[in-house]
Amino acid sequence: MTTEPTASDSSAAVLPLVQQDSWLTPYEPVLLRRQQRLAQRLADITAQCGSLGRFALAHQRLGLNYDARRRGYWFREWAPAAEGLFLVGDFNGWDRQATPLRRLEDGVWEVFLSDKDYQDRLTPGSRYKVHVVTQHGAKDRLPATLRRAVQDEATKDFAAQVWRPDTPFTWTDQKFRVPNAVREPLIYEAHVGMALEEGRVGTYREFADHILPRIQAGGYNCVQLMAVMEHPYYGSFGYHVANFFAVSSRFGTPDDLKYLVNEAHNRGLAVLLDVVHSHAVKNEAEGLADFDGSGGQYFHPGPRGNHPGWDSKLFDYGKPEVQQFLLSNLRYWLEEFHFDGFRFDGITSMLYHHHGEGVSFGSYDQYFGPEVDEDAVLYLQLAATLTREIKRSALLIAEDMSGMPGLCRPIREGGIGFDYRLGMGIPDYWIKLLKHTRDEDWNLHDLWHVLTNRRPGEKTVAYAESHDQALVGDKTLAHWLLDRAIYDHMHRDDPSPVAARGVALHKLIRLATLSLGGEAYLNFIGNEFGHPEWVDFPREGNNWSHHFARRQWSLADNPDLKYQFLLHFDQAMLHLARTTRLLAAGPARLLNLDPTNQVLIFERGGLVFVFSFHVDRSVPDYRFFVPQPGRYRVLLSSDATRFGGFGRVDEQFVYETFREDGVDKLSLYVTNRTALVLARM
Repeated sequence: MTTEPTASDSSAAVLPLVQQDSWLTPYEPVLLRRQQRLAQRLADITAQCGSLGRFALAHQRLGLNYDARRRGYWFREWAPAAEGLFLVGDFNGWDRQATPLRRLEDGVWEVFLSDKDYQDRLTPGSRYKVHVVTQHGAKDRLPATLRRAVQDEATKDFAAQVWRPDTPFTWTDQKFRVPNAVREPLIYEAHVGMALEEGRVGTYREFADHILPRIQAGGYNCVQLMAVMEHPYYGSFGYHVANFFAVSSRFGTPDDLKYLVNEAHNRGLAVLLDVVHSHAVKNEAEGLADFDGSGGQYFHPGPRGNHPGWDSKLFDYGKPEVQQFLLSNLRYWLEEFHFDGFRFDGITSMLYHHHGEGVSFGSYDQYFGPEVDEDAVLYLQLAATLTREIKRSALLIAEDMSGMPGLCRPIREGGIGFDYRLGMGIPDYWIKLLKHTRDEDWNLHDLWHVLTNRRPGEKTVAYAESHDQALVGDKTLAHWLLDRAIYDHMHRDDPSPVAARGVALHKLIRLATLSLGGEAYLNFIGNEFGHPEWVDFPREGNNWSHHFARRQWSLADNPDLKYQFLLHFDQAMLHLARTTRLLAAGPARLLNLDPTNQVLIFERGGLVFVFSFHVDRSVPDYRFFVPQPGRYRVLLSSDATRFGGFGRVDEQFVYETFREDGVDKLSLYVTNRTALVLARM
């Protein structure tokens, strides 16, 4: 574990974060206070619990846990303002007075259920709840740290379920190490439930058996799983979490999820959990809202506890018990399910009291002023510190659109401790461009700026589209490019110019995003082959249809359709990135930007990238500067026939530099709507 600066030594020198960005100099005192506050909180936790790791073991005390020494179950619940708690379930005939809990001094209530008294009644599969009596009345609630929640098919009511298999799951991933598998993350974002082509909810085991082989074959090295934490409404995409320690039972059992992670590791794939600590579902029947009747407890009381845009509850990150609950949650997923890190959802909402809604971030003052929730900053620093302590190689990705300086820098340097931030402006740029700008009017200066504009020293996950762009009401990137041709003109021999344009630009957009946009790359499930439709989960408005909540793999597998070309290009593009270690290279260097011919040329990692976005102009003998003289060959051509192109570029030809105007140049036949990648031999 890295030793963080203490209050006494943190001001001895200028923070590395400030050394790197002199504009942060006026705000160094704020950065130092954040370090000092973290150091003090860690000292308090150590004095209380012995270490941060032990502090994050609340799940081993709270909830239903079997005590092998005493031979029985302990059930404990933190509910400091409650007037009484009773455990109810099929083990006691749902008698709300039969099994009372006693209150301890720290606001935790407990009861012990011995095997002697309950062995034949409290068994694996038994359903239970906790009956909470408050000053405002009494309700049956789901325990806060339950491990499994199941829904009654008839009533749609959720209940906790005892999960204690007779035979523990056998892991076979002991040799897997994240650094060996993921040097530069190529992330495949996926939703297990919608991963099948059939009109139904897919399972963890089906995903492991049928989808992981596709991901591996595609060249990705990291899987990012959405909607794993239990959520009552399927259509929330898993972002309205009710039960933070429960594996969503829609897709199978906890052991089924372990099977998925284990299989991924055996295929060399790291697995990230899309963790939602930014908010929680407001449902009282399934979630944590007003659990003890105090109006707050886990969340801020009053209006501050309600997210104005998400219709959900907001955690009080300054409360020690909430910190412990969320940190224990991270430890649970890392240890119990062998996840390799987290993609933290909604960090912008966490970091600011205004949640980023309607705010344009254009001043450093906005990152260090009164609108910043310093309790959330502290929690994220604690989360990063704990994750590193539990699994040093873990990856941490932040979904932040504000550009908070230092978010993805080590805490010791003045940062918050994440590894990568999502380049959220990139997919927004592509969609806006396709919606509002003719191809002829694309501004290459803007394109270059958007794809390269990021904080130095902070790594970015680049992506052309994620689940956000494909949600109902919008279209996938392929759908924007192809429109109705995506249904009518995708036969491989169809000469449709609309389809040709869409296929060509889909390849260029993805390669430009990968090569310019960051130090990691992300793709949403199915978009590697241009999945044709948006995502819309079964609901009353669509007559509970799964038609748009599935992935049509048969399109990519059909040799008569053009989708295969997009898939083959994706595989070749990722192969290039892996074998050349492109994402580990420094930022790209602009070599040529030609608005007249719509040609963009740059160098990164020793490779020369030539993009022509022109609608119809192909230029023979196109001359441009290269930084190194020598002989060059084509590593990748988007115009190759195997990628659905026209084969206008001879990929076997060797290009030699020549001197002109005092510099070394190459001459190429630059065809329209084509991307070429060249390497010096």
